[in-house]
Amino acid sequence: MARFVITGTGTDIGKTVFAAGLVGLIGASYWKPVQTGVTPRPAGAPDAPAPGSDAAFVHRMTGARIHPEAVVLPAPLSPHRAAELAGVAIPALTPPDGDPLVIEGAGGVLVPITRQLLSADLFARWGLPVIVVATTGLGTISHTLTALESLDRRGVRVHGVAFVGDDNPDNIATIAALGGVRALGRLPRLDPLTPASLAAAMQAGFDRKDFA
Repeated sequence: MARFVITGTGTDIGKTVFAAGLVGLIGASYWKPVQTGVTPRPAGAPDAPAPGSDAAFVHRMTGARIHPEAVVLPAPLSPHRAAELAGVAIPALTPPDGDPLVIEGAGGVLVPITRQLLSADLFARWGLPVIVVATTGLGTISHTLTALESLDRRGVRVHGVAFVGDDNPDNIATIAALGGVRALGRLPRLDPLTPASLAAAMQAGFDRKDFA
């Protein structure tokens, strides 16, 4: 069954938009283990996505089943620091049952979940294939190859790289060749970004069979 972890080369690169698109493309459920920068959900709605969260965005874009976050933290910081400021201990993070499943990590590959655990270490522990989301523009070659090398050092299986942004065939081909990975496709920046425009762009830019 299809179970993928989505990570990125940094913040604000379109990782959540791609994750939502993939959820819709393959009919998956969605889980974001740790959400920062969002007010925790009301006590009376333990299974509802926290307002303003990535999970709420994915649900709005796709209507998919959302697995509740393990931790929601108000500070817009790395999980380790946001948890410290909130006085919260991040628990062991175990993916929920059910396939297909899309799991979205927090930020980039080496974001600290705790002071002893980086995102890449958590991915290695899970043993699930990882999709790296990268931009297409200036700087992406170094950023993406650094992310790929960090995952490779930990024995993480990379399913491929998904690109977000304007078409840049040379950057895409160079990353695929030097990183030894598949270029899965490209998602353009969408304006307007709607459920319909996202679904159409994913159908045009990616092959569903690559995620079977």
